[in-house]
Amino acid sequence: MTAAGPPSTPRVLVLPAGPPEDLVAALDTAIDAPWELLAPGADPTPDELHRLLAASDVVVGDWSGGWPLGKREAAAATGVRLVQQPGVGVEHVDLAAWAARGIPVANAAGTNATAVAEWCVGATLSLLRGLGWADAAVRRGEWPSPVEALPRVRELRGLRVGLVGMGAIGTACARLLAPFGCSLAYWSRHPRPPEEAAGAAYRELDDLVATSDVLVLAVALAPETRGLIDADRIARLPEGALVVNAARGPVLDEPALAAALTAGRLGGAALDVFSTEPLPADSPLRTAPNVLLSPHLGGATAAARARTIDAAAENVARAVRGDPPASVLNGVVPASTPSPNQIGSPA
Repeated sequence: MTAAGPPSTPRVLVLPAGPPEDLVAALDTAIDAPWELLAPGADPTPDELHRLLAASDVVVGDWSGGWPLGKREAAAATGVRLVQQPGVGVEHVDLAAWAARGIPVANAAGTNATAVAEWCVGATLSLLRGLGWADAAVRRGEWPSPVEALPRVRELRGLRVGLVGMGAIGTACARLLAPFGCSLAYWSRHPRPPEEAAGAAYRELDDLVATSDVLVLAVALAPETRGLIDADRIARLPEGALVVNAARGPVLDEPALAAALTAGRLGGAALDVFSTEPLPADSPLRTAPNVLLSPHLGGATAAARARTIDAAAENVARAVRGDPPASVLNGVVPASTPSPNQIGSPA
C-alpha cells in the first residue's frame, strides 16, 4: 500500500470505520502491488463520501450497514469497477442502481456458513434441552428434579427439522444435523439436485412449515422473502414447534411470533437477527417465554472473519488485475478492462 500514488495506482475506498488492520493487511497481500487506501474521516458528509466514490476504483462496503450504497452513491461512482461487501449481507446496497451503472456488487459468499450453521444447531439444542431455564434455576438457588424438567426438555433425535433456505448456510445446517437422526426437509427458491441437498428432502413452503418441529430460517433477505414467515405461516407450525432465525429479521413476523410464544402455542425461539437492531427496549420478544436472544453474532468467529476478509481482498485483487470478480449479486459481469480511474492493466 502507498499513502499516495500516480494516476495508475489503484485506489481502494474502505468504508468500515478504522479501517480494520486485518482487512488492510489482507488487501496488501492479495493486491501484491502498490495501491492507495482511501477512507472517510469521522462523520463525513454525503458530499465527502461522494467525492471519495468518484476518486475510487474499488469500494469495500461496510459490513455493519452504516454506509448505505444507494442510487446517489452509485451515480457518484464514476470510475468504480467493483463494490465488494466484506460479508454476506447486502440489504443496504441498491443492487439495481449499481447494475444500472454497470458496476458489479459482490459479497463473500459462504465464508461464514460454518459459523452460522453451528450457531443454529447450538441454539436448537439449547432450546430443546432447556439450558437457559436450567441455568436460571440454578442461579436462583433452585435445583429442579428430572421430573420437573421432563415437560421442558426434548431430544433432537426423531424430530422433523425444516430448513428455509438451502444456500451455503442451509446446506451446512443439514450436514451438521444429519448425524443427530432427525428428519430433514427444506424449501428454497431454487431447489437443489438431491445430491446437493445433504440428505434433506424438498417440500413446498407451506407443507414444510406445517410439518416442522424445528423451523430454521437461513434464507437471504430479498423482496420476495421479506415477511416470508408471516402470521399465517406461524399459525401453521405444529404445536410446540421451535423457530430459529439466523437469516434476517424482516424474513419473520416478530409480533406474530411473540404472540404465539406468549400464548404457549410454540415451544420456543432462538433469534440472532431482528427487524430493528439493536432490539428495541419495548420489543415483545424481550418478555416472551422460552426465547434465546443473540445480538447478530451467529457468524462472528475469528475463523469466519478471516475467511471473509481473505475472500473480499482476493475479489478486490481480481478487480485490480482487470479480471471478473466472483460472487457477483447484481448480474453485472464486466469485461477485463481497466476502469476509468486507471485501475491498471489486466494481468
